[in-house]
Amino acid sequence: MTTIRHTLQQEVFQANEERLLATCHVGKLFKKKKSSFLCIVSSISVPINISIVQIKQSDKIYKKKRAWSLSELKVVDGKTETIDTNEFDLHIDKVYRWAASSVQERQVFIITLFKQCSKHLLKDRPIFKNIPKAWTIEDVLTPENKYVSSPLMALDPDLSDDFQAITDKEQEDLNRLMNDCEFAISNAEAFMEVLARDLSLLDGENVQSILASQVETLMEQLETAIEEADKIEQRLDSYDDILKHVKDAMEKMEKKNSMIGIANKNNLHLLNELENIVKQLDLPRKYQEILDDADLTNNQGLKSAIEAGNALRDAMNSQLDPALVRMAAVQEQRKRFEKYKDKFSRSICRQLNNLFIHYGNDKGESEKTTDGLVLPQHSLVHKELSTYAELMHWLKVMDRKAYDGLKKVYTDSLGKLYDRDIRSLFDLAKERVANTTQVTSPIKACALLGLDREQWTIDTTPGERTRYEGTLEQVLSQLEPICLQEQQFCMAFFQLDILSPSSKNTLTTLDGIEADVAVVSHRKVEKQINEDVRNMMVSLFSCLEEELLSFIGHIEKQDVFCCMYVLVRFNQHVMSAQSSFLSNTLASVLVNIKRSLDRFMQTQVDSIKECRLPRRSKCGIMPYVFNLEEFARYGDVLLKSDRRADLEKWYTRLIDTILECIALHSIDHGKTPTQVIKMENYHYLYSLLSQLKLSVLDAQRKEAKQKYNDALALYVTQYFGRPLEKLNIFFDGVQARVASGVKASEVSYQLAFSKQELRKVINQYPSSAVKKGIEALYKKVEKHLSEEGNLLQVVWRAMQEEFIRQYKMLEELIQQCYPGSLITLEFTITDILNFFSEIARSH
Repeated sequence: MTTIRHTLQQEVFQANEERLLATCHVGKLFKKKKSSFLCIVSSISVPINISIVQIKQSDKIYKKKRAWSLSELKVVDGKTETIDTNEFDLHIDKVYRWAASSVQERQVFIITLFKQCSKHLLKDRPIFKNIPKAWTIEDVLTPENKYVSSPLMALDPDLSDDFQAITDKEQEDLNRLMNDCEFAISNAEAFMEVLARDLSLLDGENVQSILASQVETLMEQLETAIEEADKIEQRLDSYDDILKHVKDAMEKMEKKNSMIGIANKNNLHLLNELENIVKQLDLPRKYQEILDDADLTNNQGLKSAIEAGNALRDAMNSQLDPALVRMAAVQEQRKRFEKYKDKFSRSICRQLNNLFIHYGNDKGESEKTTDGLVLPQHSLVHKELSTYAELMHWLKVMDRKAYDGLKKVYTDSLGKLYDRDIRSLFDLAKERVANTTQVTSPIKACALLGLDREQWTIDTTPGERTRYEGTLEQVLSQLEPICLQEQQFCMAFFQLDILSPSSKNTLTTLDGIEADVAVVSHRKVEKQINEDVRNMMVSLFSCLEEELLSFIGHIEKQDVFCCMYVLVRFNQHVMSAQSSFLSNTLASVLVNIKRSLDRFMQTQVDSIKECRLPRRSKCGIMPYVFNLEEFARYGDVLLKSDRRADLEKWYTRLIDTILECIALHSIDHGKTPTQVIKMENYHYLYSLLSQLKLSVLDAQRKEAKQKYNDALALYVTQYFGRPLEKLNIFFDGVQARVASGVKASEVSYQLAFSKQELRKVINQYPSSAVKKGIEALYKKVEKHLSEEGNLLQVVWRAMQEEFIRQYKMLEELIQQCYPGSLITLEFTITDILNFFSEIARSH
């Protein structure tokens, strides 16, 4: 076991500065073939750490399998308090069950474990159970307990490993000493005094002997050492002087080397900068020759010119420090570049200027056809010019004046071309719209709501209106692809979607463009781009808006209602146009059309207010009420579009004016009663508004119905009156008596209102007389009402209901005031109904 312990200490723990305190050869319970060594190990350095380590042997090599700190130990279970068992359990992170190879190793391991826990764990000590009490007693070495110690003293092999037996000579000396002092056994104190005295004498003699023999030698050596030290000191001083000179020299050399290194570094940096400048500002010889005399008439020459121009632009936009740009060599090279740029720019301007003027006479890809309106396209012109797009982009950066000049030449030349095509298109469209059989005027007097119905005529037929609308649609459809194609070409060819960062003529770094750059917001950039595109497109299509307005005016002369369907068409194209220029142009024209609609509707309102009623015997339906139905039919196209709100606003104002004017104009007619005029016109207007089904006119529709009902009630009350006049007068007196306090049943006792007087009055109204009175009333109503109002039956029924109401009132008063008298009128409700029905059928 001692050999194994020594081996473990040397091979496993000594390298980690650990000391093995105890070891136990163990195997897992019921698996004794798999054996290992449990070791209690202490660190050598402070603080002391105690750990439990499991060692396994593999191919005669000992290796640590696992280790636990002593503080992780929770329970030590010896299984039984007897000492003749090999089993014990350690509760750490789990329960480990072990079987020791011998009882003695188990006992030493557990005692050592308890001893280390007691020494190093002040709290949370593990529990030792089922272990003999003698094993858990700490060492107590005092005279009181007679030096009783732990059983470990007898079992620990370390205690006997250091014991050595005395030699024979030491034993003879010890025996002689004991013989000389026979009293040592009986008087130990005397023996100790003798030994102390002898020891003191021996120490004194030893010291004297050493001093006597070595003092002189020692003094000589000290003197020699002092001399050598002086020599060494002198030599060190000389070395110090030498090193001082060497230090100064080294410092000077170091400083000189540092300056040389800085100079070399600066030279390398300067060389790199110069190489970079030369590389960036170098323009190959072949590019110089091309820029001097560029051939832009063929594809190969054009390709070489573009390549040379880009190389010049890159060289003039070299990324150099502003301080380097001021170098004389750089400025000299810049002047050379300027010469090349001017020559190349003139070559480009000459070529493109000729092309623009030439293409200004282009006839386009299509001509007028016999069956439709066609605006010639110029896609071939765009295709041929697109090959020069990169040169135009180059001019925008390198020579802004030349770029602006070419842009003006392009707009002037192509603008004439588009001006010719557009005017030709609109002239043909006007020919198709023109109607030679009728005389045109700004606003036809026959299309006003306030005119009499005989004068209200619209000469434009549905077929003609369809032709006008179709022609307008063809014109707008022809404009859209042309404008979109031209706008896309201009943006790509002239690079209108990229703003120049500076107002300088040449935008290169050698000209110091960075100093003139200003930060512009994204919104302002978009606004400026749109403005540039619009300005160029306006220059190209300068006559477009004028021709559109002229064409619309031409249609308006033929059809005064054209503002409605023209407004719808333009609104559709404004929303669908992909060209921003065309959309803006159409929107501008749309504003004029909206104003035309407003003028047209205001004229209608004014005509209603200025209307003069015809002097006929029967007023009938007023002109502006009668004409409103056909007017609404023409406005239906606007109500079915996205612009219905425009017409709905005017409808509201128009109907309010009509409601107001019916009341005013009904007073002016001397032959027809006012209530009849109101009744017929409000009823006609209510029917028309119900057919239109416009939610914005619900309030006006309800108002018309209410005013119609009020006029009907007033007319019936005023002209029907009381056909049984004497009966009504009689019962007025009866009601006055009742009101004065006379009971209704006692009225018959009044002389003036007796039953005999009542019978006399009733006898004056036989059924034949009543029928004649109703016939006279019918003739009067028939004389007042007009045929177009179609309200005779309605009024007649209202008068019938009024007659029946008065009849029932009289019957009720007879029953109340003359009960049991059996007095009744000579006609019944059935007779009344028959009278009214017969008279209505006979007429």
